[in-house]
Amino acid sequence: MSVRPNRVVSTIEDGDVINSPRYITPEVSSDSKRRLRNLKFGIWAYFLLLIFEGALRKWTFSALATPLLIVRDPIAIWILFQSIRYGIFKPGIYVYALWVLTSIAFVTTLFFGHGDAAVALFGARIFAFHFPLIFVIPLIFDRQDVITVGKWLLWISIGMTFLVAIQFFSPQSAWVNRGIAGDVTGSGFSGSNGFYRVPGTFSFTNGLSLFYGFTAAFIFYFWIDNKDRKIPPYLLLISTISLLAAIPLSISRTILFEVALSVFFLIIVAIRNPKFLGSLVAIFAVTTLLLLGLSNLSFFQTATEAFTERFTSANEMEGGLEGVFIDRFLGGMVGALSTDQGLPFWGSGLGMGTNAGAKLLTGNTGYLITEGEWGRLIGEMGLILGLSFIFLRLLLLFQLLTKSVTEISKRNPLPWLLMSFAIFMIAQSQLGQPTSLGFTVLVSGFVLASFKTSKGL
Repeated sequence: MSVRPNRVVSTIEDGDVINSPRYITPEVSSDSKRRLRNLKFGIWAYFLLLIFEGALRKWTFSALATPLLIVRDPIAIWILFQSIRYGIFKPGIYVYALWVLTSIAFVTTLFFGHGDAAVALFGARIFAFHFPLIFVIPLIFDRQDVITVGKWLLWISIGMTFLVAIQFFSPQSAWVNRGIAGDVTGSGFSGSNGFYRVPGTFSFTNGLSLFYGFTAAFIFYFWIDNKDRKIPPYLLLISTISLLAAIPLSISRTILFEVALSVFFLIIVAIRNPKFLGSLVAIFAVTTLLLLGLSNLSFFQTATEAFTERFTSANEMEGGLEGVFIDRFLGGMVGALSTDQGLPFWGSGLGMGTNAGAKLLTGNTGYLITEGEWGRLIGEMGLILGLSFIFLRLLLLFQLLTKSVTEISKRNPLPWLLMSFAIFMIAQSQLGQPTSLGFTVLVSGFVLASFKTSKGL
């Protein structure tokens, strides 16, 4: 029997993809509360598995490394099914568009593409099960729930930086640096000065950079709006130190870029609402003092030298700042649209542009189409379907940005600061990579949930 607890309106009507959830009836039954609570646990499980999935694949259950790659898929399907079953989520035009386009792409893959059903399913699950979760999350989470996740990220970031430091100074043969399925050759990527880019608890280094980009948005939020958040000053200070130390220890230009982008969004907050100006000045003062203190520590000096060397050499190799920004952070968007790739009208098939798909099709990992996300979408599904998915992502991005900037004047800068991380994730993150997909889903859903101030339970 279908139960409609605390009936929520959050569907995409008339082109509005971010109609903020609002409650029609204030009373809910005990069964409805229990179901909502279970779904909330499901989102927490999705979040925790995203952070620690790599640890399971490398250290704990290395023999199950391959199936653990999609360990969050059953959770995503369960949350989506249960939320629809109990009337909590009513799919709107946007979600139906995702499902229809995915269905068409799946059929064309089997008849005109590579024809492998397993690879096609791996590609189809992205928009069929995971992406719709973006619109389910704000029906289960509200702004306070998002803040709670942020508090946990502060704690986790401290332990993550300790782990990163140990990995950074340990040889690749050390247990802490073992790769997927217990690979003794190590999980580090090429770095500089004899040091490697390390992945932390994640399977690959990209997960670590996404983690710190996500965490940075929360850290800056708590600095400027910690009233009634009950974040202990020592926790905020230590997590800030951990974030700053992680930049050179990770040897990751991506983390530096993400932190810089968060700072830029923070400045916009102060411009839009001068009440936050004092907090902004305090952040810059504290950060400067922390950097001065860290610069006197030998481990930070060693890591900074390695980071500086990589930053310089990589920039020269990629054609300077312009090459880094266009090719790395815009994900080959321009190239995907301007280059004639000679692809079939229906593309090469869903999943073919992912590493997992390449492994299933050829026995080797790699990019059979292109590393850029826009190029992957067009290459897998052809120009028309590929551009349709790109349009849907940009539509979501535009409306989230528009809505979040108006929240600043309402003294709710949380969604805007989360957009400092979400902006590139929604536009061009590699959704074929499970970790990147997970962060995209969570940050987008959290932006929507941060508009919602009333409790769901």
